[in-house]
Amino acid sequence: MRYDLRHIRSFLVLAEELHFSRAANRLNMTQPGMSRLIGELEREVGVPLLRRTTRSVDLTDAGRAFQIHCRSGLDHLERAVTIARRTATGLTGTLRIGYMDFAINGRLPELLRAFSRYRPEIRLELSFVPTLKQQEALLADRIDVGFMIGAFESEAMVSYPFDSDRHVALLPVTHPLSNVRALRLADLAGEPFVLGTGENWGAYRRDLFNLCHRHGFHPNIVQEASSSEGIFGLVAAGVGVSVYASCVRNLQRRGIVIRPLDDVPDPIPTCAVWSTPIQSPSVKVFTEFLERVWGGAG
Repeated sequence: MRYDLRHIRSFLVLAEELHFSRAANRLNMTQPGMSRLIGELEREVGVPLLRRTTRSVDLTDAGRAFQIHCRSGLDHLERAVTIARRTATGLTGTLRIGYMDFAINGRLPELLRAFSRYRPEIRLELSFVPTLKQQEALLADRIDVGFMIGAFESEAMVSYPFDSDRHVALLPVTHPLSNVRALRLADLAGEPFVLGTGENWGAYRRDLFNLCHRHGFHPNIVQEASSSEGIFGLVAAGVGVSVYASCVRNLQRRGIVIRPLDDVPDPIPTCAVWSTPIQSPSVKVFTEFLERVWGGAG
């Protein structure tokens, strides 16, 4: 089609005025110029849009239908321009966030609530993604920001310390050690362990195995679960013990006793990670909020 917005806007003004001279004046153009544009538009559409006499101008039935849809289309186009401008400045848009269990059980929900109040027009798309898969997703541009265990050692990524947990022991309420107020990691050396699967908990298992080796043992894993709820359920059922992050205290789970591990000072860090340089205005707004507003408050 060989018509453009000039033709559409001219037609819509003329449809309101039903007078070539007044419509031309509104658009700061000559009456012949207006007539030329309307003639070109009618030839392209292929049907008369106006009935003209020496005394009046009126819309044909086709012209009235064309007016309705042109107005709707122009409104959508103007809305698209507004959205594009707001997206370019970070006032609206979509932010794809990946998270793992410790993040969502810790401070992440609070951060997301605060950010949604700060920028309600930025839509948050949240996905559970284990730490190692978050790293892959960031490199492949499938997520914008990841909340993962530890830093992502890559020159293409920024890792911002977001949260930190202590290691705690999870015991069935019937376990003999459940009455001990604080434990050492070595106290669990001979216990059957329940851990997350290697697929979903690979980064945490690696760090936990290193920690156990430093304390002189390798955990005897008798059962695995893909989720935190699965781990809690197996521990509550008496299948074994586990070592988890202290954010577990934010959850309510029957049948489990949580005990600190006094000889394990090593933290479990959660980092927010994003690629650099930042290309998305929404990511820029979010990371600035995280570093300046939330970071200062936290």
